[in-house]
Formats: sequence, structure tokens, C-alpha cells
Amino acid sequence: METLYFLGTFCLVLFMILATYDGFYLHIFKYKLFNRKDSLFEHKIHALRAMLFPVIVWLLFIENNEVSLVIGAVIVIIDLVVLALDAYSEADSRAFMGGLPKWEYIIHLFANAFHFASIILIIGTKLTVSENKILMNTQLTDSLGRDIFSFVAVNIIPGAIILALIHVLLLFPPGKDTWNRLRKKIVCC
Repeated sequence: METLYFLGTFCLVLFMILATYDGFYLHIFKYKLFNRKDSLFEHKIHALRAMLFPVIVWLLFIENNEVSLVIGAVIVIIDLVVLALDAYSEADSRAFMGGLPKWEYIIHLFANAFHFASIILIIGTKLTVSENKILMNTQLTDSLGRDIFSFVAVNIIPGAIILALIHVLLLFPPGKDTWNRLRKKIVCC
């Protein structure tokens, strides 16, 4: 069980690094996908996934009860459907730049692999298969791995919420105008 927590933490941290680089730096800061008509659908999809992520973290990584597990699993399935829509829309969305660069495609693959791996690993800590039954472990024992994972999960929620709010604000003209005005003041990157 301890190994699952350490691996889950590793995957979660790598996902957050890649997702922040891709979702904030590339999509919002560099390419400004929210400003492009042909990329607006992709931005809306990213906003939806950004809103789903902190909910998934709360329900699956922090809470430990059957209701949270079931609702969290349903939200993960919704996230998979939204991910499929995202992948489907990217060819049209990135036509302005000759398509999605291969290196960014690789970032997407790894980010999503780490995202879903962390989910599967932590679900693995919550379930036990016994005599053809799947039971939920409601009494999790304290361990260093679990403590580290819980610490990371709790502490990524504020940043995940901020990133989701930025995505949502950029869907509306006042948010776009404010961001574009502030972005013009930064001349690097």
C-alpha cells in the first residue's frame, strides 16, 4: 500500500508540473488560445477539465468514503469524455500554427498518463478485492506515504482552483481584456 502512495504522489506532482506548463504557459500565456475563434472550443474544454480537477482531487484523494469514491469515479469518467473532445478538437484549433507541435503532443500524452495513473493508484489504496467482492477500505492506516500524498493533494487544490478560475475568466470579454492588457506588459517568454 505504501508503494501506491509514493507512486501516486510522484505521478500527481509530475502531472501538476506538466499541466501547469501546458495549460497555463503554452495555452494561455504563449499561444493565447482564448483569443482565437478557432481555438475557443479547445479553451472551453480546458476550462471544464480545469474545473473538474480540484473536484477529483477532493473526492478521490482527500475524502475517504464510499459516496465520494463513487461520485469521484463518475467525474473521472466525465473527465475522460471531455479529454476525448479535447483531443478531437485540437487539429482544427491549432490550424493557425500548422497543427499541434509534436513536442506539445508528447507533453499532453505524459500529463494525461500521470493524471490518470495517480487516480488509479489512489483508487487502488481504497479498494480491496476479497472473495469475489470489492470492498472499500474506510479505515486507512497512517503511514509516511499516505501523509505525503495527503499533504500534496491538499496543497495543490488552491493552485488548481486558481488555474480553473483563470480559464473561466478568460471566457468573458472583461477577463480577456484585463489579461491581454496585463500580458502586454510582460515582454519575455
